[in-house]
Formats: sequence, structure tokens, C-alpha cells
Amino acid sequence: MKNIAIVSALMIASAPTVWASVLSTDAERQRMDAFISDLMERMTLDEKIGQLNLLPSEDIVTGNAIKSNIGAAVAAGSAGGTFNIKGASKIRELQRIAVEKSRLGIPLLIGMDVIHGYETIFPIPLGLSCTWDLPGIEESARIAASEMSAGGICWTFSPMVDICRDPRWGRMAEGSGEDPWLGSRIAEAMVRGYQGENFTRPDNVMACVKHFALYGASEAGRDYNTVDMSRGRMYNVYFPPYRAAVEAGAGSVMSSFNLVDGVPATENRWLLDDVLRRQWNFDGFVVTDYGSIGQVAVHGLEDLPEASVRALKAGTDMDMCSFGFIGTLKSSLEKGEVSMVDIDRAVRRILEAKWKLGLFENPYKYNDVAREATDIYTEANRAAARRLAAESMVLLRNEGNLLPLAKKGTVALIGPLANSAANMPGTWSVAADRSKYKSLLQGFQDALRGKAKVVWAKGSNIYEDPALEAAVGVFGHDMRDPRSEKELLDEALRVAADADVIVAALGEAAESSGESASKTDLSLPATQRRLLEALLATGKPVVMLNFAGRPTVLEWESRNVPAILNVWFPGSEGADAVADVVFGDVNPSGRLTASMPWSVGQIPVYYSYFNTGNPKNEADPSFQKFKSNFIDAPNQPLYPFGYGLSYTDFSYGDVALSGDTLGDGGKVTASVKVTNTGSRAGTETVQFYIRDLRGSVARPVKELRHFERVSLQPGESRTVEYRISPDDLMFYDYDLRHVAEPGDFEVMAGPDSQRTSSAKFTLRK
Repeated sequence: MKNIAIVSALMIASAPTVWASVLSTDAERQRMDAFISDLMERMTLDEKIGQLNLLPSEDIVTGNAIKSNIGAAVAAGSAGGTFNIKGASKIRELQRIAVEKSRLGIPLLIGMDVIHGYETIFPIPLGLSCTWDLPGIEESARIAASEMSAGGICWTFSPMVDICRDPRWGRMAEGSGEDPWLGSRIAEAMVRGYQGENFTRPDNVMACVKHFALYGASEAGRDYNTVDMSRGRMYNVYFPPYRAAVEAGAGSVMSSFNLVDGVPATENRWLLDDVLRRQWNFDGFVVTDYGSIGQVAVHGLEDLPEASVRALKAGTDMDMCSFGFIGTLKSSLEKGEVSMVDIDRAVRRILEAKWKLGLFENPYKYNDVAREATDIYTEANRAAARRLAAESMVLLRNEGNLLPLAKKGTVALIGPLANSAANMPGTWSVAADRSKYKSLLQGFQDALRGKAKVVWAKGSNIYEDPALEAAVGVFGHDMRDPRSEKELLDEALRVAADADVIVAALGEAAESSGESASKTDLSLPATQRRLLEALLATGKPVVMLNFAGRPTVLEWESRNVPAILNVWFPGSEGADAVADVVFGDVNPSGRLTASMPWSVGQIPVYYSYFNTGNPKNEADPSFQKFKSNFIDAPNQPLYPFGYGLSYTDFSYGDVALSGDTLGDGGKVTASVKVTNTGSRAGTETVQFYIRDLRGSVARPVKELRHFERVSLQPGESRTVEYRISPDDLMFYDYDLRHVAEPGDFEVMAGPDSQRTSSAKFTLRK
């Protein structure tokens, strides 16, 4: 125990125990600086470089960690942290090695990819964003932080805030869609949820904002691919969510895999130093994505030693799994290629993160085995996940009010996603315990027990091609049925023959989206399409449940299937939540945060586009020669940003303004009356958009600037207001100045980005 005393004695001598709650900001900083300066004076060069090394996890048996490679590295002071180990007792053993076996007893950072929940799994982030429920999204992060911290984790590689307008990119599932303003609000909510007000509580963890920067714009939607765009687009579209997360206090940032201006992000000084630290005043630390320093040479650039030098000098502080810093920096220092100032700067940032988390004060703060037994996958947490899962679902089509279904008769549940509990959580569910979760079939049976009969059949595999199906089952979630397509289809039709209504559970498998899951074809796989055609041919009413981790192409389905509910991947409580919506216990309120394309050939398709010099008259659906349009498809998406139906109907009045002139420092209030004209209570997301009619550079046709979720009883009306200020009109001009230019503007309000009414006002100098 003498090693931990070296650190702890400095803590006791310098200040009270609960530092963040009793000291001013300046006093906290001074105390932290003094402690870390003293500690760094004691550290050898090897120990300093060791703090910059983030090791991959191993399967560690409690009590034997010291015998593992990672345990030996920790004891030698050669690791600043590790990630993706599950279990408080395992992690406590590693932390014990760090504080009792290493020379200076410096505790470890323990990270994990907790992307949308720990064991209580919420909808995939794209689905969560479709709730437009900022308090609910913050609550999901708060619950995730509580659970992961009970399991020994103090650092999450989330939120992923990359703007994406190309659903071919599989990692769109991890983000919040296409809009920078909404994405920024969600980024703030996630950081608040993870980190709370400070790190004094044992259930607050450090957020890691990723992937900095521009990763969602990889060419062709192909993962790890090149990104190339103008600075104007960076600042106006892709940068805002990163900046919002930083300004919300995020403690760390992860650099992205991609090139930016031909330079890998992980060694891009302009990104990491000029933008992140100097322009945005970020004072946390930067960690690479997995092995990215080692990938620099693959881009046709430097080998590992030089790449490590460039990354360190650019502002990268911690190397995830490349072993570039720990393997080469000592030699580079001897050659004069880096300085002790470069190394010390990065070391200080890592040690500051550990200080802020309270690990020097109590290295076992996050290793409470008792909490692990009581605070994970609780009834309250599951209830929140079920509620948000239901909120995330987007009703795309409901011809003849087929939905909700009555709880009577016989319901045939058919499809490859009908009885697969393992697929309900979706991608990036690292800590999920799938043995605890229900399949959709179980959820339906529970919802209809004693009221209606549920029959089921698989109907088809995800893909007819076994190789394609194997590619989306790489993490052991193999669902393949060895029977032929005809055998599966024949069984489905026999089951459907006795049913009153058919619910078809179709779409993607969990790993059809996520990292390294880029796709060129976003339509329903052919074998599933043939199943759906056969089910429709029975003449029975058919409801399609579309499982997806991205916007998919549903053009044929939208012409032929009477009811379509986009359920994303709804999480650990998704089975019950889907049943809640399908059978009317919950009225769907999800609204799209990414436009759903008519065809892949439209991509990228998004609502806030620039007009062209020859714009098409969108009121005329026919092809218009010498206008900006396609010969074989419309310009507009199949389902636009903000779209979503309800089991009730809402009507909108005209937009009214409190005045037609906005002066510096003043406000103009836009208002719109919304009425529930249907027969059910429901929640509507009222959306306000702004258009700058004349700018010094081209401006989008509309940009989201405000929304409000309102719950209305049948016949109830409410007037929703948006107070417009000059700040809402600001953008980055040609010279990257953040300005609001005087002139005429249009404010629009409606249920989605296409169906709006508008009014005009003028911004004066």
C-alpha cells in the first residue's frame, strides 16, 4: 500500500476531501495544477509516456489480472488506461494493480463504448434522435452513466455527433441525423447526462465526443474513407455539434479515422490545435480512434515513429492501441524530434482527467460491487428505455387507419426479425446481456395474453445469400435458418392463412449498420421483398415493421403496404415498446431526423439544400427540361426530415409575427396555432425553420432553429411560440466570420420540413 500513499498524501495535505463541491473554480485549478506538477516531477520518462498509452482489453479473470499482459503493463506504469472490460470486480483488480503495484500508484482510466446504454439498452442513437425529446435523451445518458459507473467504467466513448447525409454510411446509426442545429442540442443533452454538473458523484462519467472531425461525410458513404469539403460547409454544417458538446463541458474528444485536407485527423494540427483548442477553448484531452496513428502509413504518409511525432505535436494526447507513443516517443525525444514540453503537455492533460474524475482521491470510486448488484437494469431504467423506444418509432404510412391493431382475433407475426431477441438492441451494444431481453414474438405474446392469439413464422432469412448474412452476423448473432426459401415462405403462408392480420417484421439485422457496415443497396433484401409480396397477395391487412439502423429505401413498400412503422433497433425493452405502439397503448410521436430517400441515386438528399440557378418547380411532379431535376425520380425524398404520422390528426394555422422588423438585441416572436383534430390524445413536434433570403454567400432554403413537443387532447389547441433573436440568424460567411447579415428573412412552421406556412421579417442593422 505504500505506492498509493505517495499520491494520496499529496491530496490530504493540499485540500479538503470533496474538492469540486466546496472550492471555487480558481482554487480547484490551482490545487490540481500543484498536485499534478508535483507528481510529474516524480515521474520518469517511461512513466510519462506510459500515461499516453491506451491498451485494448483482455478477458481477465478476477485475481489473475497481474498475470495477464495488461496487468503486467499496468504494474510497470506502461498504461494510462484500458477499455471494454466489463465487471466491477475485474476492473477493481486492475485498478488495484495500478495503485498498489506500479511505482507511483497512478490510477487508470477505464473506458467503454457505451453508445446507447450499458445493460439497459436504449434505441440506437439515430432512433433516439427521432424522439426529439431532449430531456428524455439526457435521461438516457444519465441512466447509462449510472449503470456503467456501477460496473466500473468512468469514461464513455460517446456521444457520436457526426452529421451524416449519406445513409450508405453504416455509422449513421450512431449519430443524430442530418441537421446541425438539432444535432447540437442532442450533443449538449448527452454530455449533460453523462457528466452531470461535476464529477463528485460516483455515477457521473466522462464523455468522449467523436469522431473529430467530419467522419460522417466519408466519400461514397464508405467507412474510413476520405473526407473533402469546403471550410464553409465545415463551420456551418459539420462543426456545430462538436463545438456544442465541447462548450457543454465534454472532458475528452476522439479524433476520427479520415483524412481532412489530405491529412489524417489524428495528426491534423489545424483541427486539433487551431479549431478545437484555440477557437473553441477545449481544455480536455484528445484520444485517437482505434489504431489510427498506425494507419497513417497506410494513407501513404509517414511510418509509425514519424506519425507518432506528428500526432503528438498536433494535439493528440492518448494513443489507442497503435503503440506508437509508447514504442517510439522515447527514441524521437533522443533525436530531438519531440521535446519534453510536447510530452509533458499531453501527460498533464491525461492526469487532469483523472483528477477531475476523482480517481486520485479514490481510485476505487467506480468499483462499488454493491452498486453493480443493485443499480443495473433496474425496473425504473427499463421503464425509461421502454418509453423512449416507443417515442422513437416513426409511423410512415397508415392507410385506412389500419394501426393501431385491436387486441383480438389472430395476429400472424412473420419475418426474420420476429423472434430474434439478440437483434433488438442493435449495433454497438457492447455491455448488453441479450439473455435478459425479449424477442418481438415474446413482446406480442405478453401484450395479447388472454385477449388475442399470436402465431408466427420466420418467412425468410435476412438475405438469400449466406455470405451476405454472415457479414451481418459477425458478432455471433447468427439467425440463419438452413431451410430453403420456398420452405420458409410456404410455412409463413400456412401460418398467415389462419390470421386476421399480418405483422411483417422485416429489414436489417443489428450489424447491417454500424462500423464497417457500408451498403450500396438500401432497399429491402430480395428474399424479404418476395416474402412481403406473398403476404400482401393473401389479401389480408399487412403492417410492416421496418427494422433499420439508417434511412432505407421504401419506395415500393410505400406504394403497396398499407401501414409502415419504422422501429429502428429499439433496445433491450424494444419488444414491449413495439407492442405498445402497434396495439395502441402508445400513440407514435417519432419524427425523422434524416430524410428517407426515394432511391439510392438521390443520395445525398437532405432538407437544407442550396438552391441552384435553375431550380425545378417542385409543385409540378413532371420532368422539367433545363431545370435541376432527375429524369427518373423526384428531387424530394420519399419521407422528409421532420416527418412522422400519428394515430390522431393535427391542423396548423398560419404563422403570425409580433412584428416585421428585428433590431440588434431585440426579438420577434413567431407563433402558430396547433389543434388536435382527431379522436385520440397525441404528441406533435412543432418545427420552426428560418430562411435567409439574401446573403453574402448562398444560404440554405431552410434551416431548423426551434421546435416544441406539445401533447394535446382531442379538440385541444395550443399556440406555440418561437422568439427569434439575431443569434438565430448567424452563420459563417466566406471569411469564416460568424455574422447575422441585415436583410429579409422567412420563418416557417409546420409538422415537417416540407409542409409549412411562412411569414417574412427584416433584420435591421
